[in-house]
Order: sequence, then structure tokens, then C-alpha cells
Amino acid sequence: MDGMKKPGATSVGPVVGMWDVRREYSGGRVRALDGVSVGFERGSFTAVMGPSGSGKSTFLHCAAGLDRPTAGSVRLDGVELGGLRERALTRFRRERIGFVFQAFNLLPALSVVDNVTLPLRLAGVRLERGAVDEVLERVGLGGKRRSRPGELSGGQQQRVAVARALVTRPAVIFGDEPTGALDTRSAAEVLTLLRQSVDGAGQTVVMVTHDPVAAAYADRVVFLADGRLVGELKRPTVELVAERMQMAVGHGAGNGVRS
Repeated sequence: MDGMKKPGATSVGPVVGMWDVRREYSGGRVRALDGVSVGFERGSFTAVMGPSGSGKSTFLHCAAGLDRPTAGSVRLDGVELGGLRERALTRFRRERIGFVFQAFNLLPALSVVDNVTLPLRLAGVRLERGAVDEVLERVGLGGKRRSRPGELSGGQQQRVAVARALVTRPAVIFGDEPTGALDTRSAAEVLTLLRQSVDGAGQTVVMVTHDPVAAAYADRVVFLADGRLVGELKRPTVELVAERMQMAVGHGAGNGVRS
């Protein structure tokens, strides 16, 4: 939503807000994001799409505090990320943000339950076994607590990653191609879990994907091209997403923008 007004200190606003965000590399010769303004409401599921080189990954990294914009403002759960020093930003991400990546990023020597609870231990948060068990049951891994990643299928490993993202009860879950390495059935299971986390637990999900089928699980799809927002689609279907992606590809002329 270009032109979105930045909320004041006392206004509610979106759970994630980006205002005129720009991200440049190589001394300004490469502009990955070019004045992006958009908000994501609490309890919503948004897919972010665009052609290769459109700025999707940079968009997600800036929104999640993994990268700092060259200019502009990012606010997440009421906190201005640009005002946090690196250590405070790391702690904030650990406590208030969940991540699900294409690579499962599990530690092979740890059990399922230890991988899931690692963010809590790193944050120094006292473990509540009941809450951990509840999350494992939600993702269908209640019987796999002591298994290690190498003993699980790819779909099961990604469900461990989803459980790890959910266990801290974060303000936002960010997904970067979370189904990109999965077969169709496993992808559907993971997307259903993300959908249920929104509908049943009121979580907020922002997911970068190239797949119209995955995007159709969302409430809204926003499209990027050449580092700019070029449109959005509410109540998406596979067919509508595919059609709008073709339009986004037409916008993308590859003007030195990278993903």
C-alpha cells in the first residue's frame, strides 16, 4: 500500500510497517528496494511475489531486521528497528520474530524437541513443557520428540522448523520460500500449518514465494518488480496469482535490481 501513513507513537498501526524503504548496494549502483511502503496487519497471511531479481529477499530481510535499509523506516510490533543497536536487534528478532527458510536450518546433532526449543534457550526464556508439547502436537510431531533431523523426511524437518518459529509466540513469522525444497504433499502440509497458525492462533505470516499454489493459501499477495511494489491481490486463487505474476514480470526490466 504505497503512500501508507506512518503511525504516531500512540497509534496501533500494522504489526509490520515499512515506509519509503530503500536498499542500495555497490555504492548506490544497485538499488534492490526503491521506496517501498507497505503494512501487514495482525492475524493476516501475506505472500510476497515477483520475478527473479525483483527484490523479494531483500524486502523480507529488511522487514525482518536481518538487513538494515539504506533509507526509510521499518517498524515491527511497535518497535522502530533502525533505532536498535545490533545486540538489541538480535535479541528482538529472537524473541519477537519466527523464521522458516527453504533450508530447514536444523542442527543435526539435536533432537526434534531440542531444535524447537533452541530459540527459547538462547533467549534465556524458561521452558514451559506444556507449551512445547502443544506446538509439537500442532505440527504433527508429538511422537518424534527424540528423533534427530536425519531420521525425518524433508516435510517433517520443515514442520520442525515451523514449530521452532511458533514456540516463542512471535509477533510475526517470516517465510523465505518455505516450501521450495518440498514435494507437493509436504508443501501442502506446511502451508496448511501456516494457514492454521493465522486462523487458529492469530499469528501473522509474511511469506516470500515464487509458487502461485503456495500464494493461494494467503489472504493477500503483494507483487514486486525492480524493487518497487507494483500491485496486490486480495482473496487470491492460483489462477489469479499466475495471471498477476505475468503482469509483474512485464514490469521487471532488470534495471540492476537483485533479489
